[in-house]
Amino acid sequence: MVLYHGSENIIYNPVYGVGNAGNDYGKGFYCTEDKELSKEWACKRNADGFSNCYELETEGLSFCNLNEDYNILNWLALLTKYRGYWQRKSIAEEAKIFLQEKYLVDISGFDVIKGYRADDSYFSFVQDFIMGTISLQKLSRAMRLGELNDQIVLKSKRAFDSIRFVSYEKAECNLYFNKMISRDKKARSQYQELRPSARLMDEIYILDIMRGGVPDEMLRL
Repeated sequence: MVLYHGSENIIYNPVYGVGNAGNDYGKGFYCTEDKELSKEWACKRNADGFSNCYELETEGLSFCNLNEDYNILNWLALLTKYRGYWQRKSIAEEAKIFLQEKYLVDISGFDVIKGYRADDSYFSFVQDFIMGTISLQKLSRAMRLGELNDQIVLKSKRAFDSIRFVSYEKAECNLYFNKMISRDKKARSQYQELRPSARLMDEIYILDIMRGGVPDEMLRL
């Protein structure tokens, strides 16, 4: 499996056990299969960076694919656990507790996690759903705005032992920072058009889920 990691540095040997615990899925090495996206992430501070390329030997590794093996609420439960800031008004706090009690997935036994990347714009879309402002159907559409694709996260020592540095390419901020900003602005603009659109009677809101009666097959993005 060929992976790319965008960074301000060239990372020859990813180190197990370090990283930001407040990332989407906690500590880990966050990668993408899209080289161009990795260059955008490398320039997120408006400085030149690098797209580091790796080969991951997948034999013997256990994968958790949140988009295929689980539903959207499982992903949201993980996000509420690891990401630091959540709205504290309305039903948001109750929704966070509900999601973690009912839908939290134990990812400790997996070597690699695959799932959505909740950058700033996507995280704001999720916040609106948790607050009861938008429906699950609108969240599903919003999560495809901007075409961020999935991220691949190495979580275990075994996964870190299975990755090999291949090469790197420079990412120029005057190109890729602007691409990242443009992607984000486009997603937010499209979302502002989507958000106030007519509510349909069959759309599902967080309160509907908390009250019960919504089958799991209706909760997939």
